[in-house]
Amino acid sequence: MNILFVGDVFGPPGIDAVQGLLPRLRSELEIDVCIVNGENAADGAGIVPRQAELLLAAGADAITLGNHVWRREAIGPYLSSSERVIRPANLSDTAPGRGLTVVEAVDGTRVAVLNVLGSLYLNPPHSLFERIDALVDEARAATPVIVVDIHAEATSEKIALAAWLDGRVTAVLGTHTHVQTADARILRGGTAAMTDVGMTGPHDSVIGVESRLAIARMRTGMPVRFQVASGDVRLEGALVRCDAATGRATAIEPVRVTH
Repeated sequence: MNILFVGDVFGPPGIDAVQGLLPRLRSELEIDVCIVNGENAADGAGIVPRQAELLLAAGADAITLGNHVWRREAIGPYLSSSERVIRPANLSDTAPGRGLTVVEAVDGTRVAVLNVLGSLYLNPPHSLFERIDALVDEARAATPVIVVDIHAEATSEKIALAAWLDGRVTAVLGTHTHVQTADARILRGGTAAMTDVGMTGPHDSVIGVESRLAIARMRTGMPVRFQVASGDVRLEGALVRCDAATGRATAIEPVRVTH
């Protein structure tokens, strides 16, 4: 089966790219399940229910989030009721929402989607390694096809998680840094891994933000109100092919399409 993972959707340009490109990509690449990281949909920080619904309507089967999950107040109640939009599993035990969901392809094949937040620099309440084994066990009870979104800052942590889960999940895919990495690979145990799948949004920017504003903040050290950039909009992500019966990945390749 073919699984498309779309990297961090950044602001209105990112949403437009998903709406404009995803239906065609689903057809051309014969996608069975599409997962979208919607962490930055709301002007670069978080997501609101309306934006989540737009991404789902455009062809996303599941949406993952990240460290900006609580930046928009309306998302809490929405996560409590949504089965297809998930947040990192290693947040507070009392936080609304869940970190695991199972979606179905058109042919009925089930795909589990897990979402965890990196412990290094992002400092979630619980280490992702404290939670991941129980999550994987829960997912494997439902299906052998399991995709993990590790939303993390540190390259080392993403690589370590992929090594730890090799042979137990289909893919470990990194998000958060907005820069697509050139290390898509299949590990010894049959798990596909990629340190960061990239950003869906404006690439004539500093990771989505207007360059002049990001540079001003770096040069002066003073607070600057960021704005979403608009040029060179692309959809980036990863295409994972796997054996639906075993969950083993057979191929992984980066995806980059200009909108």
